[in-house]
Formats: sequence, C-alpha cells, structure tokens
Amino acid sequence: MELNNSNMKKLIKLIIITVLVVFCVFRFDKIYACGTWIIGLLMPFVIGFAIAFILNVPMKGFENLLFRNEKSRWYRFRRPVCMVLSIICVVLVIAFVITMLIPEVSRTITAIGQQFPSTMEAIKNWAVNLAAGYPDIVDRIMEIDIAWDKESAINLIKNGSGSLLSSTFNFATSIVSGIVDFVVGLFFAIYILAQKENLKRQTKGLIYALFKEKTADKIIKTCVMADETFANFITGQCLEACILGLMFFVSMSVLSIPYALTVSVTIVVTALIPVFGAFIGCGVGAFLILVDDPKKVLVFLILFIVLQQVEGNLIYPHVVGGSVGLPSIWVLVAVIIGGDLMGILGMLIFVPLSSVLYALVKEFVLMRLREK
Repeated sequence: MELNNSNMKKLIKLIIITVLVVFCVFRFDKIYACGTWIIGLLMPFVIGFAIAFILNVPMKGFENLLFRNEKSRWYRFRRPVCMVLSIICVVLVIAFVITMLIPEVSRTITAIGQQFPSTMEAIKNWAVNLAAGYPDIVDRIMEIDIAWDKESAINLIKNGSGSLLSSTFNFATSIVSGIVDFVVGLFFAIYILAQKENLKRQTKGLIYALFKEKTADKIIKTCVMADETFANFITGQCLEACILGLMFFVSMSVLSIPYALTVSVTIVVTALIPVFGAFIGCGVGAFLILVDDPKKVLVFLILFIVLQQVEGNLIYPHVVGGSVGLPSIWVLVAVIIGGDLMGILGMLIFVPLSSVLYALVKEFVLMRLREK
C-alpha cells in the first residue's frame, strides 16, 4: 500500500479506533461507571427536554387558537400566556387522576386488610373439606396459623426493622433526588419553551458550521421529521387512550360494574403506554372491583379482553400508526422490540423512532429505484 496522505489518514483513523475498542473492552467497568455518572449529571436536562417537548404540543395549540392575529397588541404575550395555560392543563389532569384514584385504592387496601383473616379462614375450611379423605393433609392444613394479632405484628416489625429502615432511607433519598431533578428540569423546560426560536436558530447555525451543506440539509430534514413524528405520536396516543377510556366507561356503566369512572380514568392514564399499558389499568381495576363486588370481576375481565382486542387490532394501529405514518404491523413490532430493550420508556420511544427510520428507509429505497 502506497503511503500517501490519504492512506496515512486512513491508517491513523484505524489505529485510533483499534485503541479505543481495546480500551473499552479492558476498561469496561470504568467506562460504565463514567457513563452512569454522566447520565446522572445530565438527567435534569433530559427531563427538561422531555417536559418541554410534551408541553410544546398543547402550547402550540393554544397559540394557534388564541393568537392567530400577529398584528394584535396582545400577540407579544402569546408565549407566556400559552405556556401558563399548558402547565395549568397538565397539572389539572394530574390532580384529577390523583383525586380519583388514590382514595379508592386506599379504601380498597383497607377493606382487604380487614377482610383478610376471615377470607383466609374460609379458604382454610374449604381446603379441609376438600381433603376430608386424607387425614395427613388435613392435619397439615390445621397446623397453619393464620392469626394476625398485635403480637405477630410487633414481631414482624422487630424482625424487619433493620432492612425496613435501610430501604426507607434509600427510597427517601431516591424521592428527594427525583424531585430535585424534576424541579431543575421544569425550569430548564420553561427556558427552552420561552427561547425555542433562538435555540432553533442557534442549533441550525451550528449544524451548518460543522457539516457540509448537503449533509446539514439532511440532518435538518431528519430533525424536522422527528419533531413532527413525535408530536403526532403524542397526540395520537392521547386520543387513543381517551377513546379506550370512554369505551370502558360506557360498557361498565351498562353492565353495572362498580367504579366505572375511576377504572376508566385509570385505563386512560395507563393506556398512554403503547399497546400493553391497558393491562396495568386492568390489574388496578380488578383490584378495586374485587372488594366491592367479587362476582363482577369475571365480567370485567371478559369485558377487558373484548375491548383490548378491539383496541389492539383496530383502534391503536390505525389511530396511532396513522398519526406517525407507520403501518400497523410495524407499530406492533416497534412496541415489542422497544419493550424488550428499554421497558416502558422503550415502548414510548420506539414507535415514533421507528416511524422516522421507516420514512428515511422508504425515501432511500425510492431514490435508489429512480437511479436504476
């Protein structure tokens, strides 16, 4: 190989890449610790970007609705007014969900705790009657002590006090850290929303300064596509969750299933998690209905299976898939892969991300076909 300038640059790049790969392999623990530290350091800003992106969707809607006339003397106040309205709407929705869900869950847990001894005694008697022909099994069942008295509770607290104290301290530390990150992220999001035009112009200038014009055009086009896709995904996901919650409310009201409104609101919130979120709402709903009317739990589960099939196969792929420009089959594939890789966060991210990749691949394929 001739050692000209071009080949020397390629050789130097190859050596640098090889050294980096070897370093990463033999110092993976150090790199992982450093990466974890960097992620923790940047987490408030990541949360801020996420909050800003979510609030930007209703904020643009308020701006288009209330401040269409740019010549109006009130037009200069559009950003702070619409930002405050967006924050108020989000806070009201969260407050409504909390006031609907938390008291009912608390009441249900209390009722289950009160009924637990009698329920266990009934299960024990049922097991004794079932095993009446097997004396050894009956003796073993009778040895089970299901009493729940004050002394048992004190012993349990004493035995688990150490681990409970440690777990409580770690949990409290995590809560405080999360609150601090959220507050910092919220102020960062407000700054982003207030200065989003300036930030957009600065970012665009930086991209054109670092890359060639053709490459910069592609980057800008991809960013615009990603922004529109994620915004459409949030809108479609919220619409799909509201449709599913309305279906549950109407069906549960017709079938006289208790907690129709509370369960429907819960399903609306959990259904924001693509495809699988409604199952979480189903668990909470079954838990609430169990104490009030156990016979209705089976009816609720059957209703959930029916509505889930309708939602999963008809509503979700067409409403959300159509809003992000992704065919129905790839919506399901993106949710499954994202859930396996990153859990709930992956489900939320991979649908719009897959839509962007799908559009880029489609454009590339069409371009190559035209060239041929």
